[in-house]
Amino acid sequence: MIEENVKKLLKEIPEKNPFGEKVTLIAAVKLQTADGINSAICGGVTDIGDNQVQEFRDKFDLINGTPRRHFIGHLQTNKIKYLLGKVDLYHSVDRYNLAEELSLKSAKAEVTSNILIQINIGNEETKGGFPLEEADEAYRKISALPALNVEGLMAMLPFDRDEARLRSLAKAMRRKFDELNAQGANLKYLSMGMSGDWKLCIEEGSNMIRLGTAIFGERNYKRAVSE
Repeated sequence: MIEENVKKLLKEIPEKNPFGEKVTLIAAVKLQTADGINSAICGGVTDIGDNQVQEFRDKFDLINGTPRRHFIGHLQTNKIKYLLGKVDLYHSVDRYNLAEELSLKSAKAEVTSNILIQINIGNEETKGGFPLEEADEAYRKISALPALNVEGLMAMLPFDRDEARLRSLAKAMRRKFDELNAQGANLKYLSMGMSGDWKLCIEEGSNMIRLGTAIFGERNYKRAVSE
């Protein structure tokens, strides 16, 4: 079923967004078994995203092939050491002290960490990230840190049935992405869109989407993940 879901999605997801940029599908693998993740890879997934450090560590050597590894969840500074040199792209750099600690530890380990700056586009108290109006300053300060490479922005749209509002927020994210690039930022990725809103996000300029439920079905939070 998982493999078939991926194949169906890959046919449905446009190769490029309206801005001519390649759209990348990331399988969000929170609470999924290694077998389930490997089935997604068999279906054509090339990028997988973990939300939790412990899951990333436990399943790292059980994943087939060489998919690009993303960390897409909230990251505590004391757990950075478990990810260094193993994560291709950190999506959730949502505060300065995380960026500073990731920079410090990356430099000490002699690696460069590729990151996205998380923007709290809906100004939601339950979500991390910089307010949109602070995006320029956040980029300026974080991009100046050693051993970090800012490759783009990440955002999560609110859970809202008001499509007009969601489109407005998505447009604002794309506008900021383009403004930063016009100022010389050279950002590559706008990571925005999950199982419930990925179509809208691509239409408004996202080039990287993070899908879990659409691939694996509803998560069973009561079931312990075992290998």
